[in-house]
Amino acid sequence: MFHIILNVLICLPIICGADYTNRINPHKNWGEWEGWGTSLAWWANVLGDRDDVADLMFTTKLIQYNNQSVPGLGLNIIRYNVGGCSANSIGADHMIASPKIPKFKQIEGFWLNWDSDDPQSKSWDWSVDKKQRLMVQKAQDRGVDQIELFSNSPMWWMLYDHNPSGAPNGGENLQTWNYQKFAVYLATVAKYAVDHWNVTFRSVEAFNEASSMSWTSEGNQEGCHIGSEAQQKVIMYLRDELNKRGLNETLVSASDEVTVDSAIKMWESFPQSVRATVGRVNVHGYGYFYGKRDKLYDLVRKDNKPIWTSEYGEGDGTGLPMAQNLNLDLFWMHTTAWVYWQTFDSSQGWGMIHADLEKGSTGVVAAKYYVMAQYSRHIRKGMLIVESDRSDSVAAYDQSNRRLVIVTLNIGDDSQNITYDLSQFGRITDGSVSRWTTTPDDKQHYVFDNKLNVKAKTLNAVLNKKSIHTIVIENVFIQ
Repeated sequence: MFHIILNVLICLPIICGADYTNRINPHKNWGEWEGWGTSLAWWANVLGDRDDVADLMFTTKLIQYNNQSVPGLGLNIIRYNVGGCSANSIGADHMIASPKIPKFKQIEGFWLNWDSDDPQSKSWDWSVDKKQRLMVQKAQDRGVDQIELFSNSPMWWMLYDHNPSGAPNGGENLQTWNYQKFAVYLATVAKYAVDHWNVTFRSVEAFNEASSMSWTSEGNQEGCHIGSEAQQKVIMYLRDELNKRGLNETLVSASDEVTVDSAIKMWESFPQSVRATVGRVNVHGYGYFYGKRDKLYDLVRKDNKPIWTSEYGEGDGTGLPMAQNLNLDLFWMHTTAWVYWQTFDSSQGWGMIHADLEKGSTGVVAAKYYVMAQYSRHIRKGMLIVESDRSDSVAAYDQSNRRLVIVTLNIGDDSQNITYDLSQFGRITDGSVSRWTTTPDDKQHYVFDNKLNVKAKTLNAVLNKKSIHTIVIENVFIQ
């Protein structure tokens, strides 16, 4: 969740400018797509009671928002942030808050003190974090089917300096004697959610960019440095505590490192016993255009683990750098789900919809939102991600409906003539196809046309400069 503004579009390894032919091969695929998502912290801590916000995020309906019709994104994954803050004292001890953290980033935690592990005791307060929990319910009611529990910081009283933003020097802050307590906390929340909220977390993630030394006591959000040795112990404790509560099917995910390369380093540091305990590898996309995505995939594939891009964000409101990096994640890392950090954000360009989270208001829908719609409304859970010759296209096949979806990005300064070679498919009905296009510079957002035609397993299309289009072809047979 580094706030970096990207001022340029990188043309390589996505090639700019030239016309080309792209072959789509359904006989090689990277498995079933699990979906698209967003983290709820921090925006849901403020906007969690709004139905229009939930409709925009979690349905594919046309939503009336700010006097315009906006297509819902249809996200099916959310990441619920279990907090580390509370206002109570424990004897003479109390939470130390960073002078730079705004109130909306202070997520209230449920475990108030170390007196009792019993979730029914006075050591626990299950009434807090109302708005984020309310958005979980709204999301579920609208079809969200994968929910992850994640932590930015353990409870403040588990930390050496009692500050859930980090240690003074950015070093280790989780007390060694609280490694297991931290696991107990996460597992208890997961179990309570099943029993009282009708929420089953698909996975639990204890760490957030935890190997980074940037989490300091004067940070502007919750964060905690937890190195490899401590991570290994927490992972093993967490698996045990989940099992004790009957949550054997709940995955332990790890480690939400800030970049692909830091994820590689962390995974290589884990012994086989820890790797076997991790059910899924989560990684953040803050290395942007750089990082050995293919190496991470090869490493994780050896252990038969899926990869999620569990967080991505940057400050370019056009959405084109987001699309570039998304394509690279699917092309090289073969991620099976992709999650944007803050769909509503106060920082310029970061939110798909601008929001003043200090005041609780929402504003303009950015082009980035419509770029996300080009993917999320059409590549749906359960579709196969099939091979594309080039990283500027993502192709997905719906086996049940015999539908092929191709999302192609042109980041160049000139339009492109693209020939899609569909000869590897068994049979395709000739005729017109559906297309949606977003061109941020021209303020053309998710514009529909059916002017393209497929003939003899070939489709020719012109893609505007600095734009993205989604082509949907019906009656496509692999055999």
